[in-house]
Amino acid sequence: MQRIKSKEVKTFLNIASSCLFYTHLVGHQRQPAATDTSKHLPKQNQGALDSYAIYLLNLGHCSPQLSGQLLRSRNAQDRFNSFKRTNIILQHLRRSMHMDAAGEVLLERRGCAGVITLNRPKFLNALNLNMIRHIYPQLKNWEQDPETFLIIIKGAGGKAFCSGGDIRVISEAGRANQKIAQDFFREEYRLNNAIGSCQKPYVALIHGITMGGGVGVSVHGQFRVATEKSLFAMPETAIGLFPDVGGGYFLPRLQGKLGYFLALTGFRLKGRDVYAAGIATHFVDSEKLGMLEEDLIALKSPSKENIADVLEAYHTKSKIDQDKSFILEEHMDKINSCFSANTVEQIIENLQQDGSSFALEQLKVINKMSPTSLKITLRQLMEGSSKTLQEVLIMEYRLSQACMGGHDFHEGVRAVLIDKDQSPKWKPANLKEVTEEDLNSYFKSLASNDLKL
Repeated sequence: MQRIKSKEVKTFLNIASSCLFYTHLVGHQRQPAATDTSKHLPKQNQGALDSYAIYLLNLGHCSPQLSGQLLRSRNAQDRFNSFKRTNIILQHLRRSMHMDAAGEVLLERRGCAGVITLNRPKFLNALNLNMIRHIYPQLKNWEQDPETFLIIIKGAGGKAFCSGGDIRVISEAGRANQKIAQDFFREEYRLNNAIGSCQKPYVALIHGITMGGGVGVSVHGQFRVATEKSLFAMPETAIGLFPDVGGGYFLPRLQGKLGYFLALTGFRLKGRDVYAAGIATHFVDSEKLGMLEEDLIALKSPSKENIADVLEAYHTKSKIDQDKSFILEEHMDKINSCFSANTVEQIIENLQQDGSSFALEQLKVINKMSPTSLKITLRQLMEGSSKTLQEVLIMEYRLSQACMGGHDFHEGVRAVLIDKDQSPKWKPANLKEVTEEDLNSYFKSLASNDLKL
């Protein structure tokens, strides 16, 4: 079935709202009940409503009942006057807009659990503002609901839990100086904080691709379950951004300097390595994931300990890659040594001096990243290592808005997602040109526009 484009919906909604307001005024002027108020409407608005009725029918977008109402309402002799006709269209529009937004994320109460399903499989469940605006209030409601004992979040489609924020849309909005570039980050970080402070056990089933914004709606929760198909990364330095969504909080708290390494290089962790790194709290074979969910939902008034016991039982029984060592285990000494420096320049020098094939490979990767992003990211993690999650998110909101007003983020999105030439032209083009003054400007307070949590 063809869908109505949101721009068309809003246009018709504005017209219909103005018509409804006009007919409402006419109604208060004590018009006789039998009068067809449509004759009092501006002709172009009558035509717009009639055209929209036909438009809906041609699309096959209406139910048969609504189609009949809309057709009959076009006749002035019909029992539907224009006020009712406008009302019908308004109701349909609002319901349609709500369903389009709500369909991207499914919110269900099942058994003892509230279940969130990120439902954009064609877009690898990328997170957008509509999804955030549905999840946040429901999360808060479930947190207060005495009949909800845990919250489960998962992705639809099998390929991805959540591939990140819908950054192409955000970049386009930021370039046009539209408010969505502020709203998205502000509301996303509020959601990250709500997950981090949630009083109910929060179980994220991070099966498939889990990057950027997908990490933000999972890693701050109490339990994170990886499978052999999990793929974790924070690849933001490659697109002129920084590992946000609380990356400044959880990354420096990973073992040794692992978080600094992951943040600066965007290195990808797969399967059981996501658990070994400390990103996931449990590992479960993917074929058992559905059973795990059902067992959690079937619990009767479970405590946090009851939930942990179920997760631990599945984790213990998992067989896939059971004896596999952590992919970075043999390199951890190098990572801890090279990435302990206080400047990106020193990290690069450390890698050069190490000279191993692993070190030189990371050097090659880092040299492709945005110089500004690299410096922002290192300072973000260093400062974040001693901050609370809330303090980190406030800092990251400042960084996000500075990036929206800069060059590299939009250039990175162009090179990676739009033109796909994989050849971003960073400005400044090298680390030396990113001055301390430049760096400080990214971290400065936004005063009354700072994030409020």
